[in-house]
Amino acid sequence: MAGRLRVATIGCGYFAQFHHAAWATEPRAALVAVVDADRDKAARMAAAHGVPHIYADAAEMIAAEAPDLVDIITPPATHRDLIELTAAAGIATICQKAFCRSLAEAQDAAGRAEAAGIMLAVHENFRFSPWYREIHRLLRAGGLGRLYQLTFRLRPGDGQGVSAYLDRQPYFQTMERFLVHETAIHFIDVFRFLLGEPRSVYADLRRLNPAIAGEDAGLLVFDHGDGVRAVFDGNRLSDHVAQNRRLTMGEFVAEGEAGTLRLDGDGGLFFRPFGRNEERRHAYARRDEGFAGGAVAALQRHVLDHLVDGAPLENAAADYLASLRVEEAVYRSAADGARISL
Repeated sequence: MAGRLRVATIGCGYFAQFHHAAWATEPRAALVAVVDADRDKAARMAAAHGVPHIYADAAEMIAAEAPDLVDIITPPATHRDLIELTAAAGIATICQKAFCRSLAEAQDAAGRAEAAGIMLAVHENFRFSPWYREIHRLLRAGGLGRLYQLTFRLRPGDGQGVSAYLDRQPYFQTMERFLVHETAIHFIDVFRFLLGEPRSVYADLRRLNPAIAGEDAGLLVFDHGDGVRAVFDGNRLSDHVAQNRRLTMGEFVAEGEAGTLRLDGDGGLFFRPFGRNEERRHAYARRDEGFAGGAVAALQRHVLDHLVDGAPLENAAADYLASLRVEEAVYRSAADGARISL
């Protein structure tokens, strides 16, 4: 594709602010339209980021604007129908996670995109955070020697009481599948990015806040082969030490024969050699452009690298289905109280 890509967005909810802010600073893209059923919300978002056109209907926008790329930033219940629209129009598409409401819907959406010959990428952004890119580099370089275990402790502290999530993403309260489908899916994808595909999973899920419909705490244990495990220990009611508890959402540890690598709540990386008591800070490049250390902007650049330069795409929907299959196994494990082979 030559010139700046004409990008249209669908959805102006809480998280859309990070998408629009990142698109507005990307020199290879031009925001041409914003869609939301609430035209006032669309107008405010468009005014904030210099977008020339607003619409209340996605089909009307596609017919009028014929954008090169559509960024879907709406709740999961809308995804399949919107992808049907973009696929029919032959428009490259990014779709927010949680991707669709179920594995079956996601497979249908990915199939429609494949049949139409369009790029469909999932906006799964945590693997694009600068700390996970650096951890990936260090692990590939053998910085920890033989690897034993990765552990992430999710502790955002936003899930207590009857008003939990209402000020930001109120639909969280009514999701029957919450912690894993909405949040832990990030770390299923991060573990796949760092370690490859898991061989099995065991899950114990709990609902601690009776004001919400779904689970909000859980322990997931993944076997990645060769003695390597990944552990997700999630609890949305507890918090962790951080200036901004939504920056990393918790704390990460990678343990190996040569030492331990730790990610703190402020995005700092620290290495402690085996047999030593002192940590040293590990310096690495960070741009910190908004959410999760610039993960949204980095994902958008990655997609543009693919569309403009033909670079490989990490987050194609067809590949992301593997994360959703793991998610299904997690829920099955929790229901059956058994380890599930993958």
